[in-house]
Amino acid sequence: MINRIIGWVDQRFPITAIIKHEATEYPVAPNLNYWWNFGSLAGVVLVLQIVTGIFLAMHYKADVTLAFDSIQHIMRSVNYGWLIRYIHATGASAFFAVIYIHISRTLYYGSYRGPRELLWWTGLLLLLLVMGAAFMGYLLPWGQMSFWGAQVITNLFGAIPLVGGHIVVLLRGDFSVGDPTLTRFFALHYLIPFIIAGAVVIHLVALHTVKSSNPSGLPIADKDNIPFHPYYTSKDLFGVGVFLIIFCSFVFFVPDAFIEPDNNIPANPMQTPPHIVPEWYFLPFYAILRSIPDKLLGVVGMGLGIVILAALPYLDRSKIPGGSRYRPIFKALFFVFIADAFVLGYVGAHPPEGPMVLIGRIATVIYFGYIVSMPFVSKWEESWLRKRGLPAPVQKYLDEQAAGGTK
Repeated sequence: MINRIIGWVDQRFPITAIIKHEATEYPVAPNLNYWWNFGSLAGVVLVLQIVTGIFLAMHYKADVTLAFDSIQHIMRSVNYGWLIRYIHATGASAFFAVIYIHISRTLYYGSYRGPRELLWWTGLLLLLLVMGAAFMGYLLPWGQMSFWGAQVITNLFGAIPLVGGHIVVLLRGDFSVGDPTLTRFFALHYLIPFIIAGAVVIHLVALHTVKSSNPSGLPIADKDNIPFHPYYTSKDLFGVGVFLIIFCSFVFFVPDAFIEPDNNIPANPMQTPPHIVPEWYFLPFYAILRSIPDKLLGVVGMGLGIVILAALPYLDRSKIPGGSRYRPIFKALFFVFIADAFVLGYVGAHPPEGPMVLIGRIATVIYFGYIVSMPFVSKWEESWLRKRGLPAPVQKYLDEQAAGGTK
């Protein structure tokens, strides 16, 4: 009966062919390691966030007089409301942790290089959308840190010449953060995840067109590829199991780990918190903002911290395939860049005073210096490696590329 139903559907819509082509029989390099699991983990967390968000929206009131109390109602009166809220709150941090690791893997292995430029750009677009959704959602509890965080961040757009004031009013829906702001932020926070889901489909289409990279960076012949199922479905399921153990440990044992204590206090426009900080996943960019003395340049620097990553496929000019496996200098600079991102996060979590100001400025210079210097470093490193003698697989690959270019 099941086979007859599937056959009937297949005559009218090629569901079986799509599943085979895009999932079960999709050819994958046989040497992918567990760092490649984080793409599928991001999809799992996205589904988790959408499902829990829908249930939370059933009980949430987007009104400044009711928003904070509706959160308390969800936590205390709705059956398993506390669990749904903690899964959603912890899931936001888990989403960014998974995405940042996924991006770091891409940088380490050079997976942004041609022909995967569009894949890299769609990934950065997804990051911006996720950041937008997280920012909108941060206001919804209508706690002290939520209110003042939205007040500070929306005010930053006022630094844009000519149109800054209009943008601030457009974002807030008023001249200050209030009920119109909460209403539109709730509407956008509910809508953006579905836009993200559509962008994920585009990201996957781009991935399946150019195929996934692999740790060696060297192309693998089609005859050497293996089907995605059962080899990588089992590997992904193992990764999901490990992730859920860690995730559930936070949800059930330290559920408030990623919730600001001040957000348990109702928003009070007349009382400013002593230190306004965003969530941890915004801290590196917040540190860049504060490290630049000029307000407009600070806003530009904060935005450029993400946008400039789109230029990496063209800034990395080395012909050595892959990322760090055959490039020791590239590998060393990558770890400096990651350490610098942690330093920026630490600086962003502390008041901009004393040594934190100088440390933040040095870390900002290193952050942008890593990206801007890549064309020079990559060409110098390539010349240095050629003089030392390249590994046989790399030399063979370069010879094949040179032969193909002369024909």
